[in-house]
Amino acid sequence: MNRHVIIILFFLPFFIQAQTDTIKGKKVAFDQEFKFKDGIFLTFEDVRRNNPIPKARIITDLNYSDYAFFEKVMEGETINTLDDMGQRSEIKTKNIWGFSQNGTLFIKYNDEFNRIPVYGSLCHFIADKTYIDNRTNPYYNNYYNNYYNPYSNPYSQTVQTELRQYILDMQTGQVMDFIRENVEIVLARDTELYAEFIKLKNKKKDQLKFLYLRKYNERNPFYFMVQ
Repeated sequence: MNRHVIIILFFLPFFIQAQTDTIKGKKVAFDQEFKFKDGIFLTFEDVRRNNPIPKARIITDLNYSDYAFFEKVMEGETINTLDDMGQRSEIKTKNIWGFSQNGTLFIKYNDEFNRIPVYGSLCHFIADKTYIDNRTNPYYNNYYNNYYNPYSNPYSQTVQTELRQYILDMQTGQVMDFIRENVEIVLARDTELYAEFIKLKNKKKDQLKFLYLRKYNERNPFYFMVQ
């Protein structure tokens, strides 16, 4: 076989791979320096592709330069937008995943939009959690109430709101409570880190779970493909 043909055949796979990578784009690490395109994300897949609906395609009378534009436009039940073909469409606000403003990602969780300050394969954010607190009424007298009022309620219900920590898994889109049990689950993907973490006592796990989240992100980066 001709020597030049052999050389061409040898380098051909590398040339094809280089061309494919150029077509696909380049990989960009999802870290604190990453900037999202501003707009509304309908689904988690739109987030993974950094493909939001931009302001220019949102039909509204609101001031587009308003800092709280996205939050205000999503106060209603629906949002009117223009699709890629210029056709008008209506989106239910309750179905929106979140939005990005000035490159920062906000997720809709517990019926509120919450900023995600920590990026990586495992994102971290804080959100309000509202729940019904059923506690025994300290003024309830079991003997007298049972005797005189069989319909009395020994419990008092109150609505409580507290801040809780959450993880967003960029591999699956799943949101989990940031507790040691869930940290163990995600760390199982990294056998070395998991072996370290599982040896710790529960109190130490609670104290170090954020440190291990950072370690996991450093060892297992998530990448976006950009053109």
